[in-house]
Amino acid sequence: MSSICICGGGNLGHVIAGYLAAHGHEVHLLTRHPERFGGELLIRMPEGEEPLRGRLRLVTGDAAAALDGASMVLLCLPGFAIAPVLEQLAPQLRPEVTVGSVFCSSGFFPMAAKILPRGTRLFGFQRVPFIARTIRYGHEAFLMGYRDHIFLATENIPDGEAFVRGIGELFGEKADRLDSYLEVTLTNSNPLLHPSRLYGMFGQQEEKDHHILFYEEWDERSSEVLIRCDGEFQRLREALGIPASAIPTLLEHYESHDARSLTEKISHIPSLKGILAPMLEVAPGRFVPDYSNRYFSEDIPYGMLMIKAYALRKGIPTPMIDEILFWAQAKMGKEFLRKDGTLSGKDISASAAPFI
Repeated sequence: MSSICICGGGNLGHVIAGYLAAHGHEVHLLTRHPERFGGELLIRMPEGEEPLRGRLRLVTGDAAAALDGASMVLLCLPGFAIAPVLEQLAPQLRPEVTVGSVFCSSGFFPMAAKILPRGTRLFGFQRVPFIARTIRYGHEAFLMGYRDHIFLATENIPDGEAFVRGIGELFGEKADRLDSYLEVTLTNSNPLLHPSRLYGMFGQQEEKDHHILFYEEWDERSSEVLIRCDGEFQRLREALGIPASAIPTLLEHYESHDARSLTEKISHIPSLKGILAPMLEVAPGRFVPDYSNRYFSEDIPYGMLMIKAYALRKGIPTPMIDEILFWAQAKMGKEFLRKDGTLSGKDISASAAPFI
């Protein structure tokens, strides 16, 4: 039995905490809302599988209490919450404790390197191990699906290969270790996919006559923007020495060859049906973008902007990414990227860029 501290009470925090507890591990949950949790989490499983019940050893808002006795910490947090929680953990962290994150494309590794004690054992997932949804906060959640294969990066862990195999056993999935933390930190998934779609939908005309389906109504303009962004990303990947096999192009990933075939592919992915674009109804038949939504507040400062920071370090031009960033930050009322091309805007501290 392992003692594991889960940080974060979102969808994945619910499911992972309940899943691990149900499989005999001692789970401490660190959350801003401990009062909303019962002692047990009911985890609904995919069709044909019996539900799991996991009893949590401790639910608390106190980092020192959550760390007490834990051998591993796993962050299930969005980008904006990672650094503040790492700062809470740092003074209490023992050298033998391993710290990881299920979300790494928001800057976990650079943040941990700057905030946690030197030499802290770190690991992170390239993609989340489960598809998760909360049903009843603090009590019940849905493990909607598994991954066939998970990939992780490690830093400062003496036998990284053995550690990663152990993580695979923990989650009941095949696991392999990647060569570099950059292979989990940089991704052409959400940090490019979401902003490209937002710009495709709203960059030319904001107001719409209905609430748009984010994926099912995906259009060729969004695909064209995404392909251009991915081209810039791939030049950065090459400059950083990341093998193409680690992060293939989006056309390869979606088995497409141009904007039309990519549009057809994305708009017909069954698991993405019914997902609405971030919009507000301001009057009957009048819908506008919700610039406070996490598609903007997460994927711009803790996604696309991090890619831009690495590109600046390597001298890689990113005209399409820049165009989206200038548009998005203006709509959000923020300034990250300045007109001179530097990441020195007044709001840059509220992003992952300072950690790069």
